[in-house]
Amino acid sequence: MSTPRGFRDRGDDGLLSLIGDLPELIRNLIVAEIDAAKAWAVRTGKDAGVVGLWFVLALFVLFWTIPAIGAFTIIGLSSWMAPWLAALILVGIGLVLVAVLALLGLARVKKMSNRENPVSAAKTDAGIVKEVTDEF
Repeated sequence: MSTPRGFRDRGDDGLLSLIGDLPELIRNLIVAEIDAAKAWAVRTGKDAGVVGLWFVLALFVLFWTIPAIGAFTIIGLSSWMAPWLAALILVGIGLVLVAVLALLGLARVKKMSNRENPVSAAKTDAGIVKEVTDEF
């Protein structure tokens, strides 16, 4: 008898039938773990690339903000206030922008490190198998 999803009811199977299915089940488990490891590596590589991009953008803004936009803004603001105060305001804005971009990169790094590593998942599976074999 099969269920709507196609899984068999194994309640009536004998011990030898169940033992005969073990190689296929172990093979399926190994294939699934390898596929999970591949998917984890792809996701982690993609996120590492995005993190690198955020840091490059932060450095780009840091490098170009102060000389290019900075001179123009300092000259414009110095018509209303002292030139040193205008320069100080611009430096503060540039540093805040750099900090925001760097924090976006760090948030992505934390997101990457919170993922479950496939190696730890395989160790968990091996521990479960060991517990089951110790019972027999």
